[in-house]
Amino acid sequence: MSNSKSVIDIDDLRVYFPIKAGVMQRTIGHIKAVDGVTLNINRGETLGLVGESGCGKTTIGRAIVRLNSPSTGQIVFNGGDDILKKEGEDLRKLRKSIQIIFQDPYSSLNPRHTVKSMLNEVLTVQMGMSPDEAHARIGELLTQVGLSPVYAQRYPHEFSGGQRQRVAIAKAIALQPEFLVCDEAVSALDVSIQSQIINLLMDLKEQYDMTYLFISHALNVVEHISDRVAVMYLGKIVEFADNENLFQNAQHPYTQALLSAIPILSGRQKRERIILKGEVPGAAHVPAGCRFHTRCPYVDKICMEEEPMLKEIEPGHIVACHRV
Repeated sequence: MSNSKSVIDIDDLRVYFPIKAGVMQRTIGHIKAVDGVTLNINRGETLGLVGESGCGKTTIGRAIVRLNSPSTGQIVFNGGDDILKKEGEDLRKLRKSIQIIFQDPYSSLNPRHTVKSMLNEVLTVQMGMSPDEAHARIGELLTQVGLSPVYAQRYPHEFSGGQRQRVAIAKAIALQPEFLVCDEAVSALDVSIQSQIINLLMDLKEQYDMTYLFISHALNVVEHISDRVAVMYLGKIVEFADNENLFQNAQHPYTQALLSAIPILSGRQKRERIILKGEVPGAAHVPAGCRFHTRCPYVDKICMEEEPMLKEIEPGHIVACHRV
């Protein structure tokens, strides 16, 4: 599945979580968080991954950085071996190249350590720097993310939410990774702070020549930062295209509904608001046929019986829908 341009190649990834019940805690079913996802992320690009809460997008990000264990599938990094099979020292080396920024910066930072202590550990243990080299590098990192070097003596609770996210970003880029997973990296921040963090991420991407997987449910943010966009629904990719094509010519009814909810700015063509009826089915009870048929305004008999396969409707634009 890999090609020379790819940094990450995901092939038929499935992440199932067992449902246990009874005194003996027997497995009575599975939550199919990710159910057969195949996609590639090209070097130097930002791939946006969008969908409602519970669609499986965060699970994909966590699988890439090995924070959960997929049931089946492959994730290849830089055309090499399957990273899901790496253990021990090989896995430790891999984590220098692949980092993650979490949604909640406070929970991802150790409250008992100062910023200096956290970054110093990363730089001396992982990068092999001397104490003097690490001290100088900490000052550089904080300056790069828009914080004063004197903040190195502070603890996480002494920062605002935006400042904590800047610290989390500094920690993530300290190892100079090739690939960065941004998991709802700005969703917990005020709108005014969001734009600052997004611009910071874009600047750092150019500076360090990184590749991003940008996971979010905020399509206006994804439109601003992404080169290509993948749309997920209930564990599967339903549409995949370059940024401009997806936002101007969405083909899947679910994507169209998501886009119709974006606030219209002056000068933009107004979209008709599409209100989806019903709730998202649980990942433990996936509907037969097309997973979206229980909420789709265009549902037909074939939608209830046969699952649509992803098909390329034009170069680089892939959709899973019987109507297309």
